[in-house]
Amino acid sequence: MTEPIVVTAVFVPAPGQFDAVHAALLPAIAAVHEEEGCLLYAIHRAPDDSIVMIEKWDSAALLDAHGAGDAVAALNASLEGKLARPVEVTRLEPLPAGTDLQGTL
Repeated sequence: MTEPIVVTAVFVPAPGQFDAVHAALLPAIAAVHEEEGCLLYAIHRAPDDSIVMIEKWDSAALLDAHGAGDAVAALNASLEGKLARPVEVTRLEPLPAGTDLQGTL
């Protein structure tokens, strides 16, 4: 059995593009929630108005399939010209601490 994998993706909207970036993410989220292996795919607004996506996948293989899939391709196309810089994607390695429920994502 493989370990679940957690990922963050940070979207920095170009000036005046926050609402457009947010709107572009919504259909992608709906599509990705239907993908095999998607355990969590949620967005949050950071104080600097970047949008941070937190993802959790059953395995790295299913995350890789997601990255090569139609939903990501459509999202990338819909974000064209709306971002101040490329999306920063980071795969995270868990360091469990505390209780099983509260100490891991």
